[in-house]
Amino acid sequence: MIAMHGHCIVCRSMEKTSPQQYDERATGSLMQHKQQTIAKPASVSGRGLFTGQQVNVTFKPAPPDYGIVFSRKDMGGEEIPARIDQVVQQDRRTMLQQGKTTVMTTEHVLSALSGLAIDNCIIELDAMELPGGDGSAKLFTDVILEAGLNVSEAPRRTLVIDTPISVSDGDAVVAAVPHDKPTLQVVYELDYDEHNAIGHQLRVFDSAQGDYAQQLAPARTFVLEAEVRQLRAAGLGKHLTPSDILVINHEGPMGGNNYRFDDEPVRHKILDLIGDLCLLGVPIQGRIVAYKSGHALNHELCRALLKQYREQRRQQLTQSHKVLDIRQLSRILPHRYPMLLVDRVLEIEGTTRAVGIKNVTINEPFFQGHYPGTPIMPGVLIVEAMAQLAGLLVGQELEHTGRLAVLMSMDRVRLRRPVTPGDQLILEAKTIRIRRQLAHMACTAYVGDNIAAEAEIKFMLIDDEQA
Repeated sequence: MIAMHGHCIVCRSMEKTSPQQYDERATGSLMQHKQQTIAKPASVSGRGLFTGQQVNVTFKPAPPDYGIVFSRKDMGGEEIPARIDQVVQQDRRTMLQQGKTTVMTTEHVLSALSGLAIDNCIIELDAMELPGGDGSAKLFTDVILEAGLNVSEAPRRTLVIDTPISVSDGDAVVAAVPHDKPTLQVVYELDYDEHNAIGHQLRVFDSAQGDYAQQLAPARTFVLEAEVRQLRAAGLGKHLTPSDILVINHEGPMGGNNYRFDDEPVRHKILDLIGDLCLLGVPIQGRIVAYKSGHALNHELCRALLKQYREQRRQQLTQSHKVLDIRQLSRILPHRYPMLLVDRVLEIEGTTRAVGIKNVTINEPFFQGHYPGTPIMPGVLIVEAMAQLAGLLVGQELEHTGRLAVLMSMDRVRLRRPVTPGDQLILEAKTIRIRRQLAHMACTAYVGDNIAAEAEIKFMLIDDEQA
């Protein structure tokens, strides 16, 4: 944010949560054990803080395990998942990119969604920057709470911090440590001793005890008077005046503004931090301790936490009982040696998600020619393994319909690291959407906690007699 200092969480049997029930059901993301989405579409408009461009935003419900996804209507509906892997480093704000499509200043809306314990949501917008409002998250929490929340039957996954992690840059530091309560606690120390109107501020926010919508959402981003000239010289925020956002000189807020809280600056820093940590994709049980931390350091911590989460998931999956072994898979999938590339399915969650394993050994026939002396699993076969798991997941939806899933296209294919003999591929397939004639799936292959490949795969759904 504008340093402007500042920044983070459709199935059957959905239960609606009204705004009045928010304090009981949605305050404190870890108190809510089921995944949530917004109950109905809700819209908001405004101008971007940095670009000043007018933008219209619509929040839409999303199915379980969909996550938070931005959709650029002005770019043909191109989607950008709200994940740390999509971050492009920018000063004073959080920007996400997928291919050539970007969305910027995402921290406040992500903070609002996380603070209200919303796991799944589609955010449609028709420009590259989200509306800034008054520099707080209140613009977003107001419309979301007015729309209400829906609770699904799908369980939430949580990162339980079990190993302390810290990252630093000079005297700035942010750390994640275990916490003995099932909650996220944020401790932030803001040190502006050289600036009389801000000074030294310390605040603790606990998601189980604090009301995000009242305690954090109204806290505005702030910028020092001396920084305004630098921003305008860079062509940023030229449309803003001290009455639009919180500009602070040594006497205090300018332009007739007053602090909404005595410690509004440190509250906004917590707001920003929660927004950046939302890019992890799952809520956190632990304590986050920060001193002078900004976006870049928040993102670095989020990447470290993602590694810890992936390792936890890998251990859970490999230790869990098998759901489908190779004999059962052979009865479901039409593939045979040497093209059956899923050895075991560890987890199937209805029609929304599946996790499987492909054990890669030196005995694989393709290693004889790819490449002698430097055996590497062909990337096309990694993608094929993901497609087989995705096809199996689609098959759960089509089991009694008399329809077949036929591979139609693969988009956004990325091969991120080589796969060699001795590796174990953890394959994950998630349903983006299934319609009468089309299934759209998101697939990822991991080796340990590292992404080996990812792709979006589409299947055409046809009647059995047409096959």
